[in-house]
Amino acid sequence: MDTLLQSAGATLITAAMQLSGFAVAFALQTEVFYDVVGGLNFVAVAAFSAHRAPNWTADVRKLAATICFVCSRCWLLLFLAWRAHERKGDARFDGVKDKFGTFLTFWCVQGVWVLLISNPLLLINSSPTSPPLSPFDVLCLAGFIAGLLCEIIADIQKASWVKAGRQGGFCQSGLWHFSRHPNYFGEMLQWWCIWLLAFSSSSGLADLQWWASCSSPLFTMFILLCLPKTGVYQANGKNLKRYYDRWPESYSKYRASTSILVPMVGYKYVPMLLKRTLFLDFPWYEYKPKSAGKPQTSTRDVAAHGTTKKAK
Repeated sequence: MDTLLQSAGATLITAAMQLSGFAVAFALQTEVFYDVVGGLNFVAVAAFSAHRAPNWTADVRKLAATICFVCSRCWLLLFLAWRAHERKGDARFDGVKDKFGTFLTFWCVQGVWVLLISNPLLLINSSPTSPPLSPFDVLCLAGFIAGLLCEIIADIQKASWVKAGRQGGFCQSGLWHFSRHPNYFGEMLQWWCIWLLAFSSSSGLADLQWWASCSSPLFTMFILLCLPKTGVYQANGKNLKRYYDRWPESYSKYRASTSILVPMVGYKYVPMLLKRTLFLDFPWYEYKPKSAGKPQTSTRDVAAHGTTKKAK
């Protein structure tokens, strides 16, 4: 019952914030508030959940989970706001801001995202019991922190590479040498870990609320892996054309030897069956050129590849 009450309160907060944000954004015809409202919505839900939580300050699990959650969402808020400022806008909203229904849908989807991601935290903070942290709980918290650090470091490394003039044509520095999308891997890892952490606050495997809170990592994966205009899906497929046109040899080598998500070495030795299943490197992420001919190595490609080696 406590979890349901927290969920109801979080829903009211989210509806109020998203609809208010939409009203102002539509009136001013701007998307500048979108990510800011999303980040603040997460913080507001976390604050409400902590305020309603029994023995919150004395419960290490509730305290740690809430702090990790807020740190994660604050980073995403700051990074997305900075990126939108650097790019002078957000391409997602091109041709959308003046369409009432379509623009409203974006805000509604953001509200659903906030609520689904927050589910495990609501379950943790609404628990009437305060069992001590188990080794499994510590492992889950460590995994969340590792995922957050992975995302932060990858975002900073990519931004630094862009600022330096995009040496080599595509980012291969730091974590990007071991993963094609380390930031997305870090984001997914966080929500799987906090969902597993919520298990200790549930009544066991028969707890339907705990299973329902799995919507947090699953929805994160759906957004990043399946939606055409976001995440991995957006960055791959036909959008790889610019790399294959300008740096065919070096990019093909990088792609074949670098994991799509999990930072690792030796990816080129992984069997294709495992790549397509366990490692989520799906065939629809491949670039399919109109011409079946093998691309030729250009002078620009060789020069770019050499520059990349020096940059390492």
